[in-house]
Amino acid sequence: MKLFKSIKEFDVFTFLSGLAMQRLYGRDKKLPKFVRRALLFGPEHFSILGHIDFFRKNLAVFDPAKTNFSVLPINQDIEGAEDLALPIEIIDDLIDRSSHRAILSKCVCRMNYDCENYPVDHGCLFLGESAKDTPKKWRRMVTKEEAKAHARKGVSYGLVPMVGKIRFDSDTLGIQDKGKLMTICFCCECCCLSRFLGPLPPDLVDTLQHPVEGISLEITDDCIACGECVEVCYLNALEIVDGKVIRKDICRMCGRCAAACKQHAIKIKLDNPNVVDDVVDRLLSIVEI
Repeated sequence: MKLFKSIKEFDVFTFLSGLAMQRLYGRDKKLPKFVRRALLFGPEHFSILGHIDFFRKNLAVFDPAKTNFSVLPINQDIEGAEDLALPIEIIDDLIDRSSHRAILSKCVCRMNYDCENYPVDHGCLFLGESAKDTPKKWRRMVTKEEAKAHARKGVSYGLVPMVGKIRFDSDTLGIQDKGKLMTICFCCECCCLSRFLGPLPPDLVDTLQHPVEGISLEITDDCIACGECVEVCYLNALEIVDGKVIRKDICRMCGRCAAACKQHAIKIKLDNPNVVDDVVDRLLSIVEI
Protein backbone atom coordinates (compact mmCIF):
# COMPACT_ATOMS: atom_id res chain seq x y z
CA MET A 1 0.00 0.00 0.00
CA LYS A 2 1.38 3.40 -0.96
CA LEU A 3 1.45 5.37 2.25
CA PHE A 4 3.49 8.53 1.98
CA LYS A 5 5.12 10.43 -0.75
CA SER A 6 7.75 12.96 0.19
CA ILE A 7 9.29 14.44 3.31
CA LYS A 8 7.42 17.67 2.60
CA GLU A 9 4.08 15.88 2.75
CA PHE A 10 4.87 13.68 5.75
CA ASP A 11 3.75 14.40 9.27
CA VAL A 12 3.75 12.01 12.19
CA PHE A 13 0.17 12.65 13.28
CA THR A 14 -1.49 11.87 9.97
CA PHE A 15 0.84 8.91 9.44
CA LEU A 16 -0.03 7.29 12.77
CA SER A 17 -3.71 8.17 12.52
CA GLY A 18 -3.80 6.74 9.01
CA LEU A 19 -2.23 3.49 10.18
CA ALA A 20 -4.73 3.26 13.03
CA MET A 21 -7.72 3.83 10.77
CA GLN A 22 -6.42 1.32 8.22
CA ARG A 23 -6.56 -1.29 10.97
CA LEU A 24 -10.23 -0.43 11.52
CA TYR A 25 -11.46 -0.23 7.93
CA GLY A 26 -12.95 -2.99 5.84
CA ARG A 27 -13.21 -5.71 8.44
CA ASP A 28 -15.97 -8.32 8.36
CA LYS A 29 -15.53 -8.72 12.10
CA LYS A 30 -14.88 -5.83 14.41
CA LEU A 31 -11.81 -5.76 16.57
CA PRO A 32 -12.34 -6.12 20.34
CA LYS A 33 -13.74 -2.93 21.79
CA PHE A 34 -10.66 -2.09 23.86
CA VAL A 35 -8.49 -2.33 20.72
CA ARG A 36 -10.85 -0.09 18.79
CA ARG A 37 -10.82 2.46 21.59
CA ALA A 38 -7.01 2.47 21.63
CA LEU A 39 -6.79 2.97 17.86
CA LEU A 40 -9.36 5.77 17.93
CA PHE A 41 -7.64 7.63 20.75
CA GLY A 42 -5.43 9.70 18.42
CA PRO A 43 -8.15 10.84 15.98
CA GLU A 44 -10.46 11.63 18.91
CA HIS A 45 -7.92 13.91 20.60
CA PHE A 46 -6.24 15.60 17.64
CA SER A 47 -7.98 18.89 18.50
CA ILE A 48 -5.59 19.30 21.44
CA LEU A 49 -2.80 19.84 18.91
CA GLY A 50 -4.76 22.62 17.22
CA HIS A 51 -4.14 24.84 20.24
CA ILE A 52 -0.37 24.50 19.87
CA ASP A 53 1.11 26.89 17.32
CA PHE A 54 3.81 24.49 16.04
CA PHE A 55 1.33 21.71 15.22
CA ARG A 56 -1.23 24.12 13.84
CA LYS A 57 1.34 25.37 11.33
CA ASN A 58 2.86 22.00 10.41
CA LEU A 59 0.19 19.31 10.46
CA ALA A 60 -1.54 18.61 7.14
CA VAL A 61 -4.84 18.06 8.91
CA PHE A 62 -4.80 21.78 9.90
CA ASP A 63 -3.66 23.08 6.49
CA PRO A 64 -6.62 24.65 4.59
CA ALA A 65 -4.92 23.70 1.31
CA LYS A 66 -5.21 20.03 2.33
CA THR A 67 -8.31 20.03 4.55
CA ASN A 68 -11.18 22.15 3.33
CA PHE A 69 -14.81 20.99 3.38
CA SER A 70 -18.42 21.94 4.10
CA VAL A 71 -21.46 20.42 5.74
CA LEU A 72 -24.45 20.55 3.36
CA PRO A 73 -27.69 20.90 5.32
CA ILE A 74 -30.66 18.79 4.30
CA ASN A 75 -33.42 21.04 3.01
CA GLN A 76 -35.93 21.00 5.85
CA ASP A 77 -37.87 24.26 5.89
CA ILE A 78 -34.88 26.39 4.89
CA GLU A 79 -36.27 29.82 4.13
CA GLY A 80 -35.08 30.92 0.71
CA ALA A 81 -34.36 27.38 -0.49
CA GLU A 82 -37.92 26.35 -1.34
CA ASP A 83 -37.09 25.81 -5.02
CA LEU A 84 -33.86 23.91 -4.33
CA ALA A 85 -33.37 20.24 -3.48
CA LEU A 86 -30.51 20.68 -1.03
CA PRO A 87 -28.05 19.06 -0.76
CA ILE A 88 -28.84 16.77 -3.70
CA GLU A 89 -28.45 19.44 -6.39
CA ILE A 90 -24.93 20.21 -5.20
CA ILE A 91 -23.95 16.54 -4.95
CA ASP A 92 -25.45 15.70 -8.35
CA ASP A 93 -23.46 18.52 -9.96
CA LEU A 94 -20.23 17.22 -8.41
CA ILE A 95 -20.96 13.63 -9.42
CA ASP A 96 -21.69 14.71 -13.02
CA ARG A 97 -18.27 16.39 -13.16
CA SER A 98 -16.38 13.46 -11.61
CA SER A 99 -14.05 11.19 -13.57
CA HIS A 100 -14.27 8.24 -11.15
CA ARG A 101 -16.44 7.29 -8.18
CA ALA A 102 -15.97 4.80 -5.33
CA ILE A 103 -18.28 3.82 -2.47
CA LEU A 104 -16.90 2.29 0.72
CA SER A 105 -18.65 -0.86 1.90
CA LYS A 106 -18.97 0.40 5.48
CA CYS A 107 -18.87 3.59 7.49
CA VAL A 108 -15.81 3.09 9.69
CA CYS A 109 -17.10 5.59 12.24
CA ARG A 110 -20.51 3.98 12.73
CA MET A 111 -19.01 0.50 12.64
CA ASN A 112 -16.43 1.17 15.32
CA TYR A 113 -18.68 3.24 17.58
CA ASP A 114 -21.39 0.54 17.40
CA CYS A 115 -23.93 2.99 15.99
CA GLU A 116 -27.54 2.10 16.75
CA ASN A 117 -29.14 5.08 15.02
CA TYR A 118 -28.05 4.85 11.39
CA PRO A 119 -27.01 2.11 8.92
CA VAL A 120 -23.41 0.96 9.28
CA ASP A 121 -23.27 -0.21 5.66
CA HIS A 122 -23.82 3.26 4.18
CA GLY A 123 -20.22 4.29 3.54
CA CYS A 124 -18.48 7.37 2.16
CA LEU A 125 -18.58 8.27 -1.53
CA PHE A 126 -15.29 9.38 -3.10
CA LEU A 127 -14.95 11.33 -6.35
CA GLY A 128 -11.96 11.96 -8.61
CA GLU A 129 -9.03 10.15 -10.13
CA SER A 130 -7.69 9.09 -6.73
CA ALA A 131 -10.93 7.23 -6.01
CA LYS A 132 -9.35 4.47 -8.11
CA ASP A 133 -6.56 4.19 -5.53
CA THR A 134 -8.86 3.40 -2.62
CA PRO A 135 -8.22 -0.19 -1.42
CA LYS A 136 -10.17 -2.61 -3.61
CA LYS A 137 -11.27 -4.81 -0.71
CA TRP A 138 -13.00 -1.85 0.95
CA ARG A 139 -14.91 -0.31 -1.96
CA ARG A 140 -16.72 -0.70 -5.25
CA MET A 141 -16.38 1.57 -8.26
CA VAL A 142 -19.75 2.90 -9.41
CA THR A 143 -21.44 4.77 -12.24
CA LYS A 144 -22.72 8.32 -11.88
CA GLU A 145 -26.28 7.06 -11.49
CA GLU A 146 -25.24 4.58 -8.78
CA ALA A 147 -23.41 7.37 -6.97
CA LYS A 148 -26.48 9.62 -7.12
CA ALA A 149 -28.70 6.83 -5.79
CA HIS A 150 -26.26 6.30 -2.91
CA ALA A 151 -26.40 10.00 -2.03
CA ARG A 152 -30.19 10.03 -2.08
CA LYS A 153 -30.34 7.01 0.18
CA GLY A 154 -28.00 8.66 2.67
CA VAL A 155 -30.11 11.82 2.76
CA SER A 156 -33.28 9.72 3.17
CA TYR A 157 -31.75 8.23 6.33
CA GLY A 158 -31.30 11.75 7.71
CA LEU A 159 -27.51 11.66 7.28
CA VAL A 160 -25.98 15.08 6.63
CA PRO A 161 -23.37 15.14 3.82
CA MET A 162 -19.91 16.51 4.54
CA VAL A 163 -18.17 17.37 1.26
CA GLY A 164 -14.71 18.53 0.24
CA LYS A 165 -11.01 17.78 0.52
CA ILE A 166 -10.16 15.96 3.74
CA ARG A 167 -6.50 15.08 4.11
CA PHE A 168 -7.31 12.66 6.92
CA ASP A 169 -9.20 10.49 4.43
CA SER A 170 -6.18 10.22 2.12
CA ASP A 171 -4.07 9.07 5.06
CA THR A 172 -6.77 6.72 6.30
CA LEU A 173 -7.01 5.08 2.89
CA GLY A 174 -3.23 4.95 2.53
CA ILE A 175 -3.14 6.81 -0.78
CA GLN A 176 -1.07 9.71 -2.04
CA ASP A 177 -2.63 13.14 -1.67
CA LYS A 178 -2.59 14.44 -5.24
CA GLY A 179 -5.45 16.88 -4.71
CA LYS A 180 -7.71 14.55 -6.71
CA LEU A 181 -9.86 12.96 -4.02
CA MET A 182 -13.16 14.51 -2.93
CA THR A 183 -14.98 13.07 0.06
CA ILE A 184 -18.75 12.95 0.34
CA CYS A 185 -19.24 11.56 3.82
CA PHE A 186 -22.74 10.84 5.13
CA CYS A 187 -22.30 11.87 8.72
CA CYS A 188 -24.26 11.08 11.82
CA GLU A 189 -24.06 13.31 14.88
CA CYS A 190 -23.32 10.37 17.16
CA CYS A 191 -20.32 8.72 15.52
CA CYS A 192 -18.62 10.87 12.87
CA LEU A 193 -15.03 11.75 13.77
CA SER A 194 -15.68 15.31 12.57
CA ARG A 195 -17.41 15.93 15.91
CA PHE A 196 -13.96 16.17 17.47
CA LEU A 197 -13.46 19.48 15.65
CA GLY A 198 -15.53 21.04 18.42
CA PRO A 199 -12.68 21.91 20.83
CA LEU A 200 -10.59 23.56 18.07
CA PRO A 201 -10.26 27.37 18.10
CA PRO A 202 -13.17 28.79 16.06
CA ASP A 203 -10.82 30.77 13.79
CA LEU A 204 -9.04 27.54 12.83
CA VAL A 205 -12.31 25.75 12.15
CA ASP A 206 -13.28 28.67 9.90
CA THR A 207 -10.33 27.86 7.62
CA LEU A 208 -11.08 24.13 7.51
CA GLN A 209 -14.86 23.74 7.48
CA HIS A 210 -16.96 26.37 5.71
CA PRO A 211 -20.69 26.97 6.13
CA VAL A 212 -22.66 27.01 2.90
CA GLU A 213 -22.50 30.40 1.18
CA GLY A 214 -25.38 32.64 2.21
CA ILE A 215 -26.77 30.45 4.99
CA SER A 216 -27.67 31.74 8.45
CA LEU A 217 -29.27 30.36 11.60
CA GLU A 218 -31.43 32.10 14.18
CA ILE A 219 -32.74 30.87 17.52
CA THR A 220 -36.05 32.66 18.06
CA ASP A 221 -37.99 33.62 21.17
CA ASP A 222 -40.10 30.47 20.73
CA CYS A 223 -37.22 28.51 22.25
CA ILE A 224 -38.20 26.83 25.55
CA ALA A 225 -34.69 25.48 26.25
CA CYS A 226 -35.82 21.85 26.17
CA GLY A 227 -32.29 20.84 25.16
CA GLU A 228 -33.10 18.53 22.25
CA CYS A 229 -31.11 20.66 19.84
CA VAL A 230 -28.14 20.57 22.21
CA GLU A 231 -28.23 16.78 22.16
CA VAL A 232 -27.96 16.51 18.36
CA CYS A 233 -25.26 19.15 17.83
CA TYR A 234 -22.17 17.25 16.71
CA LEU A 235 -19.82 20.13 17.55
CA ASN A 236 -21.32 21.01 20.94
CA ALA A 237 -21.95 24.44 19.45
CA LEU A 238 -25.16 24.95 21.41
CA GLU A 239 -25.59 25.48 25.13
CA ILE A 240 -28.36 26.56 27.46
CA VAL A 241 -27.67 29.86 29.22
CA ASP A 242 -30.26 31.57 31.45
CA GLY A 243 -33.10 29.53 30.04
CA LYS A 244 -32.27 30.01 26.36
CA VAL A 245 -30.20 28.15 23.83
CA ILE A 246 -27.11 30.05 22.73
CA ARG A 247 -25.17 29.35 19.52
CA LYS A 248 -21.38 29.44 19.67
CA ASP A 249 -19.14 30.75 16.87
CA ILE A 250 -18.04 27.22 15.97
CA CYS A 251 -21.54 26.39 14.66
CA ARG A 252 -21.36 25.29 11.01
CA MET A 253 -25.14 25.59 10.46
CA CYS A 254 -25.62 21.94 9.49
CA GLY A 255 -29.34 22.14 10.33
CA ARG A 256 -29.60 19.17 12.67
CA CYS A 257 -30.77 21.41 15.50
CA ALA A 258 -33.59 22.90 13.43
CA ALA A 259 -34.75 19.44 12.38
CA ALA A 260 -34.80 18.29 16.02
CA CYS A 261 -36.63 21.33 17.43
CA LYS A 262 -40.27 20.45 18.12
CA GLN A 263 -41.06 24.11 18.83
CA HIS A 264 -39.77 25.19 15.38
CA ALA A 265 -37.79 27.80 17.26
CA ILE A 266 -34.66 27.50 15.14
CA LYS A 267 -34.83 29.11 11.72
CA ILE A 268 -32.39 28.49 8.90
CA LYS A 269 -32.32 31.00 6.06
CA LEU A 270 -30.57 30.99 2.70
CA ASP A 271 -29.93 34.33 1.02
CA ASN A 272 -28.10 33.15 -2.07
CA PRO A 273 -29.92 32.14 -5.28
CA ASN A 274 -26.57 30.97 -6.71
CA VAL A 275 -25.78 28.65 -3.81
CA VAL A 276 -25.30 25.51 -5.93
CA ASP A 277 -22.81 27.17 -8.30
CA ASP A 278 -21.03 28.95 -5.44
CA VAL A 279 -20.52 25.80 -3.36
CA VAL A 280 -19.51 23.68 -6.37
CA ASP A 281 -17.06 26.31 -7.64
CA ARG A 282 -15.44 26.66 -4.22
CA LEU A 283 -15.05 22.91 -3.78
CA LEU A 284 -13.62 22.48 -7.27
CA SER A 285 -11.08 25.22 -6.57
CA ILE A 286 -9.74 23.00 -3.80
CA VAL A 287 -9.83 19.51 -5.27
CA GLU A 288 -9.80 18.23 -8.85
CA ILE A 289 -12.36 15.53 -9.61
